[in-house]
Amino acid sequence: MSRLPEWVGRLGAGLTRLATRLETQQAAASGADEGGASASGTSGSGTGGSGGSGTSASAAASSSSGTSGSGTEEGGTAPAEQAVSVPAPPAYAPAVTARPDPVATVPWGMRVAAEAGWRLLVLAGTVWVLMRVISSIQLVVLSFTVALLITALLEPTVTRFRNRGVPRGLATAITFIGGFVVMGLVVWFVVWQVMENIDEVSSKLQDGIDDLRRWLLHSPFHVTEAQINHVAKSLREAVGANTEEITSAGLEGVTVVVEVLTGILLTMFSTLFLLYDGPKIWNWTLKLVPSAAREGVAGAGPRAWATLTAYVRGTVLVALIDAIFIGVGLFFLDVPMAVPLAVFIFLFAFIPLVGAVVSGALAVVVALVTQGVFTGAMVLLVVLAVQQIEGHVLQPFILGRAVRVHPLAVVLSVAGGSLIGGIGGAVVAVPLVAVANTVVGYLRAYNKENALRAVPGPHGATAVRVAPTAPPGAAPPGEATGGKGEE
Repeated sequence: MSRLPEWVGRLGAGLTRLATRLETQQAAASGADEGGASASGTSGSGTGGSGGSGTSASAAASSSSGTSGSGTEEGGTAPAEQAVSVPAPPAYAPAVTARPDPVATVPWGMRVAAEAGWRLLVLAGTVWVLMRVISSIQLVVLSFTVALLITALLEPTVTRFRNRGVPRGLATAITFIGGFVVMGLVVWFVVWQVMENIDEVSSKLQDGIDDLRRWLLHSPFHVTEAQINHVAKSLREAVGANTEEITSAGLEGVTVVVEVLTGILLTMFSTLFLLYDGPKIWNWTLKLVPSAAREGVAGAGPRAWATLTAYVRGTVLVALIDAIFIGVGLFFLDVPMAVPLAVFIFLFAFIPLVGAVVSGALAVVVALVTQGVFTGAMVLLVVLAVQQIEGHVLQPFILGRAVRVHPLAVVLSVAGGSLIGGIGGAVVAVPLVAVANTVVGYLRAYNKENALRAVPGPHGATAVRVAPTAPPGAAPPGEATGGKGEE
């Protein structure tokens, strides 16, 4: 036990000497590197290098001779400070340039296209989601849109009653009941006329089919009676084989009837409340708009409603004129079901472009089958003449520029509306596009006016020069130029 302190002391002295040697070797290596760098930077000769190494050797010898604690601290501090410095690269090393920012390497056009691309993707996704929502509640959307159209047609009548002192509730009730009674009577009259003339039309249609069969037998196409009977037999077999499909179609027809009745009820209730509480509903809707855009939306709303009202009233008037003139032509040409066909022409006129073609073709086919080729050709002339007058005289004069939409926009909107909502979508597509056109135009003008208001006006000498009248106390232009203004 008495030798333990001696062993510990020897171990500590050995560790101290080992640490001193390591520090001495590190200092010698650092001095050699610095000497080589300085020699190559100043003279580039080998003499400077040997001097530097001699200095390093003397420094190493002086540091190794001291074994005390103070010598160890000095030898350990100096090499640590020298090891921080980084030597310069040699002259033959190639220059390495820094890599540029990856964003800066992308061309400007590609960055603009990427920015526009992801925004278009967001808009496309929004439109897709909106279309899916509309398709899922298609009955509600179509019912409310039709209610808006009917309200735009009946609202001026409520206003006239209100101007004559009738209470709003009573005026709304009279207009609502009267409007839907008239619509119901029109539908009943069309159904009644069709039921009255269906037997005559069926018999004449059968006669037309027999005439077509005889013409095929004596035509240059060399069609035989066996071939005609084979086609008829194939048609009968097809109908018999698809009895299940026909039954399911009948059940689907019942479902369609239920949906139609539900849509009619929704349309009636929506129309009633829009006629009675229209201003309150609009004010409540404005509260949902952010305050920064509320003023612009509040200004666009009345203009959109005026456009919708003008469109509905103008379309009703144009459709009524078309139905009257074509119906009179069908009556004088002795075409069966002239009045129902005229009503169909009136209803189909609410589908721009497509409706006139379909209703006119139906009238021509009925006249061709029941009265012959000459009567069909005369009906075709009547339909074309009335449609030309409508397109070039009635619509520009009645509808005016307030609801004018480009024909391409009309065709695309009718096609899109029919794909989304069928016949109802085709009916409401064009007025919605006309309203959207009015709203966008107003908001663009409103934003431009606000931007001009935000620009500071002229001041100082510029304000005096552009002012329409001279400021108080200023000399008139003639006196300021020494009377030359009068000359």
